[in-house]
Parts: sequence; structure tokens; C-alpha cells
Amino acid sequence: MCMEYSMKCMCNSREASFNFREEIMPPEVISRVYCPECSREISFDPDSMLADNGWVIEYDMDVARFSALKTPHLLKEELTPALLFDEGYATWRGVYPGDHIDSAREREEIVALARTDPRAYLERIKSWGIKRMERLRQEGWRKANEG
Repeated sequence: MCMEYSMKCMCNSREASFNFREEIMPPEVISRVYCPECSREISFDPDSMLADNGWVIEYDMDVARFSALKTPHLLKEELTPALLFDEGYATWRGVYPGDHIDSAREREEIVALARTDPRAYLERIKSWGIKRMERLRQEGWRKANEG
């Protein structure tokens, strides 16, 4: 099970949604979020921050270490922002902030085709996911470049 949580960036102009794998980490593990505009003003600390395509997530690593105590396999790992993000313990909901909203809208547009042109719908839905991930990979999103 994943818990979802949203928070505004530091300049309050954008919002990011997060998932927390198996609810091991609480929302408080994310202390701040910086969008591409407000991230220009910060001093990046790799011990507590993760950068993803202009966005920066600042983690409270004390909260992360305390929360990891309830999960024996995490105690064996070096707890880093990359581990929290890449393993889904405190990561975007989707590939990027707002991905869940954009992908739902894109899917709705394709599903509308099913009523009028089922063959075109099948072709489009098959290629949509592949093309979408390739576009996100080229844009530089970290989760699109996994594996």
C-alpha cells in the first residue's frame, strides 16, 4: 500500500504529489520541495537533497533514520536521498510532480477514441505508454530513466 501526500514548493507556485511505499516513511520525511524556479535560489546539499529535472526534494534524514528503525532491511542500507526516492519510500506520485494528473487526462483523450474508432484506439493505447516514457526519458526525469 502507498500513502499519497501533496505539498507546495517553497515559492508556493507549484505543487508536487508524493507516494510513500508501504507507509514506512511519514510525510514529515520531506522537509521542503523546490520547483525549478525556487530551486535556483538554494545551496544543494547531496546528503539531504535529491535533484530531478530542476525540482529538488529536501529530506529530513533524522526522520528517515528513525522511521527506518521499524524496517530491518532498511537498517542494512546506507540511507540516502537517492534510496528514499528510487526505492519508492518517498518519491513522486508517478514519474514527475503532477504526472498522475497529466497521464489521466491523456488516457481519457485516448479512451474517447474507443467509442468512435476502436481500431485507432487499440493502436494509440499500445503506443501511448512507450512514446510517453521515451519523451519523459528525453526530458530528463529520473524515474523515466530507471532500469
